[in-house]
Amino acid sequence: MAHNVSNLKALKYQRWAIIWSVVILVLCNIELPETQNDPRFFFKGFDKLAHLGFFYVLTILLFYGKINYQHNYSFRSLTIFKIMMISVILGGGIELLQLKVFTYRSAEWWDFGCDMIGTLMGIFSYILLHRLSYNTQKI
Repeated sequence: MAHNVSNLKALKYQRWAIIWSVVILVLCNIELPETQNDPRFFFKGFDKLAHLGFFYVLTILLFYGKINYQHNYSFRSLTIFKIMMISVILGGGIELLQLKVFTYRSAEWWDFGCDMIGTLMGIFSYILLHRLSYNTQKI
């Protein structure tokens, strides 16, 4: 029972990441208007850039929640692995939904690849900030 309470407490710190995940799901699965091919509104590759940005922000929010839950910047490989798995499941799930349910959207490996690149960028940012924080604390 105590473990379940701890998990619920941890989820409280992930509220922004959960909200952002819902936003990603909605934005990646809504039917786009005819203006999507109009260069005045979108440019070639906009979709890939959006996927990259969505998952970069998601990764940062997941780390933010974890840091606030732990009350420190501690570096753990397990945290990075969990965040990668969350991204793989969400990104892959979106592409499967586009393939099977929201067929007016196209499922693409490139979208999934951009999701993972955004995640890796977020992880790199976290590691870089961790190193900077760790090195300034030693001085």
